[in-house]
Order: sequence, then structure tokens, then C-alpha cells
Amino acid sequence: MWGVLDKRSIASYGKQIAAVQEVIPQLLALFESYDIHATFATVGMLFHSNYKALEATIPHSLPQYEQAAYSPYTHYIPEVATEIKNAPYHFAPELITQIKTKERHEISTHTYSHYYCLEAGQTSQAFEADLEAAIQVAKEQNIVLESIVFPRNQYSKAYLDVCQQKGIYIYRGNETSWLYAPRSREQESLVRRALRLIDAYINISGHHCADLRQMKQHGMVNIPASRFLRPYSAKLRLLDSLRLARIKRSMTYAAKKGRIYHLWWHPHNFGTHLVENMQFLEKILVHYQHLAQTYNFQSATMQTLGSRIKNK
Repeated sequence: MWGVLDKRSIASYGKQIAAVQEVIPQLLALFESYDIHATFATVGMLFHSNYKALEATIPHSLPQYEQAAYSPYTHYIPEVATEIKNAPYHFAPELITQIKTKERHEISTHTYSHYYCLEAGQTSQAFEADLEAAIQVAKEQNIVLESIVFPRNQYSKAYLDVCQQKGIYIYRGNETSWLYAPRSREQESLVRRALRLIDAYINISGHHCADLRQMKQHGMVNIPASRFLRPYSAKLRLLDSLRLARIKRSMTYAAKKGRIYHLWWHPHNFGTHLVENMQFLEKILVHYQHLAQTYNFQSATMQTLGSRIKNK
């Protein structure tokens, strides 16, 4: 999944975002080789090819975050109007087309504006307008949105109700641990962040493999996250064997128990150290292939899995 980028973000990690132009084609090729079916949750603004198209689809109701910096309408969109040279940072219709042509994959929504559902000042009404804009821009590309990944993993039942009303009935929930429970940015703590980092290498919170019988929630299908694939770190490279083992053990647990393992990351996470990140991912996919042959472990998009669960 990936989203919008303002001028401050371009200055801090713009190279990572620019590298997404390389990351997506390489991911698609790797997924093809290992028969992987992936869901790409995409911010609606990225569907456009220029500022004029973006300006014409701004929702009628905008989020009034208490932290003004959270709103792309107060700083990001005005920047886009003047930053024509930085268009690759703001729009990605060609990449979306590449994904779309691979019928094995799903294009999901990451909201229209990278909307934060738990931040102070915004409302479910503004979220509804945002979601309507995301649905419309996707529809113009003949894409029907059926699943959502909430930015910063922030959601509540009120926002799930809005999704359901708009025909989106699948969402990626959070891991079932207090370490991953949805919180606003202000409510987040260094302790939780530190423990999540440790959890990426050592199993302190469990495998987080979902039971199919428990994935219908609030009238929707919750396909919860199992593990965030942290990007390669030169400082922590000596611990990569632990990071890989953590993922492989949980995948094996899911395969043996007939459960769901949901691995996720942002394409720009691979933007730095692209070679190392792709090599690490391929090791995971080699293990997936072993599990597929041994336990009939199968790869599926959120839409495919959600449809099966809904129909059952």
C-alpha cells in the first residue's frame, strides 16, 4: 500500500518514494514467479495524472484535524499545484495500470486522502465523503473497491459501518494484542513502539494467524494483519536471521493449523536497499512455496478470501 507525499516528506524520504517506480515492477515479477496473489491498497489521489484532475475530485466535506499538518488539503494539495516537477511523487496512474493488468492481484483502497479515522477533529461524515471520492476515482478506471486498509491502522465500528454502507465489506484489522490495538498518534507510546520492534525478531505477542470461523465481524470480513514486513536495516542486519525465522515459523503454524497469515508492508519500505529487501522477500516466498507443496497453503487477495468467507 502507498499514499501521498508532501514537500517535507520528499525532503526526508523522497528517494524511497521515487524508487517505488522500480519496486512495483519488481514485486509484480517476483509475485508472478511464486504464484502470489496480492492486494495493493492505494490512496485515491494517486489515481490521477495531474493536478487538474485531482482538484476536480476534492470531497465536499473535508476533515478538520486539530493537528492541521495531518490534512493534505491544507498543505499537500497547494504544493502539488506548484510542484509539477515532482509529479512522480504525487501521482501513479501508470503503476496502478501495471497492477490492474495482472488479474491475479487486487487494487484495494487506502482511503482517498490517507484519512486518519481516530485523530481529533475529523468526523465519520468527512470520512464518508473521502471514501466516496476514492470509490469514484477507482470506478473511472473500471475498478470496484471491495476492501480497505485503514491508514495508520486507525478505525472503529462507526467507520466500518460507513464502509459497509458504501459496498466495502472487507478490511485489514490489527493484530490481536494490545501492542497493535488502534490508537491515535497522540495516544501512541514509545513502549509500544519498542515492543513492536522486538516482536519483529522474537515472538512475544503470538503468531497472529486468523481463524476463518472468526473473521466475520460487525457485518464485515476482518482479515487481520499477522506481521509487518520491516525493511532491511544495515544497523540490524545481523538480526535478519531472527526476523526471517519469526515470519517463517508463523507461516508454518498457519499452514499446519489451516489458518490465515497476512503479511504486509508499504512499497516505499523497499525503496532503500532495494536489492536486500527483495532478496529477503524471496526467501519468504521460497518458504511459502514449500508450504504450498506440503500443506496446500494458498495465496489469495483480500477480495478473494473475503468473498469466500462471506459466501460461507
